[in-house]
Amino acid sequence: MTTNIEPIKMIIDADTGIDDALAILYAVKSPRIDLEAVCTVFGNIDVEQATDNTLRLIKLAGKEGRVAVIKGANKALRREFPGSKSDVHGENGIGGAVIPPSDQQPTGEAAADFYIRMANERPGELTLVLMGRMTNLALALEKDPSIADKFRSVVVMGGNVLVPGNITPAAEANFWGDPEAAQVLVAAEGLPLTVVGLDVTMETLLTRGELEELERSCKEEDKPVAAFLKDCFSVYFDFYGMVNKLDNACPMHDPLAVIAAVRPELVTCQTLLASISCGDHLTAGMVVTDRRVTPSVGHPVSFALEVDAPAVTEELFSVFK
Repeated sequence: MTTNIEPIKMIIDADTGIDDALAILYAVKSPRIDLEAVCTVFGNIDVEQATDNTLRLIKLAGKEGRVAVIKGANKALRREFPGSKSDVHGENGIGGAVIPPSDQQPTGEAAADFYIRMANERPGELTLVLMGRMTNLALALEKDPSIADKFRSVVVMGGNVLVPGNITPAAEANFWGDPEAAQVLVAAEGLPLTVVGLDVTMETLLTRGELEELERSCKEEDKPVAAFLKDCFSVYFDFYGMVNKLDNACPMHDPLAVIAAVRPELVTCQTLLASISCGDHLTAGMVVTDRRVTPSVGHPVSFALEVDAPAVTEELFSVFK
């Protein structure tokens, strides 16, 4: 890997479950990234568990006290949190894996206020990668719309354009979980938004064998990380085997979003006019794109629609070797 690169200053927003954990560990280890903070949000699990998981992961990665953790929203903008999905991410959000607690505490600042402060203090510097519900940034944009064009880029994991949803036939889980927040981002004037959704994440698979090989071949300092990943991903492989008929494999939803933020050449994007449905249970969170010859409905959004999956996998594992 090229090492003489200027790392991108990044903030991650996560509902820290299994694939979030891998994405955060990649970001901590990558020479391409200067991870400054992780904001937490409800989603895979409640925000309290997501915050605790995040603090533990940062300690596991050897960065305790050096990456700020900011607790965020515990429910959607206009909806109540229906509860976590333990069949997907396990009871504790990380597949039941146990890692040591951290002495680090989350900052006292709310995530939305943190985004407003960072955008205004350091315009044009920061890349945001949102891997869960987009509630924290939506709250910030509602409070101070002027911050929209003050981020270097905003990459969101979520949505689906040309493929089915994964929580309803029409919608992906992050957009379904807070469709109003997703619409705030899509409609925000000047927000440099890229959506990395199921069109590409379902094409970017991680296998059980690859994690086993990582445990054998990683740097000595990363042995605890590799052992944790092998442990926590077991329930994830089982879930995707049952629901998507994948053979000891799972999609790399959140890691792909982080990698796309620092290596955008690995995804092919198309700008489409889009809106997010905030309607009934079946269509809430649906990405409605105007793909007519002369589109006129919605707001311009860059969607990742193709991916170089082998190169993404190579990039992911390179930071542990």
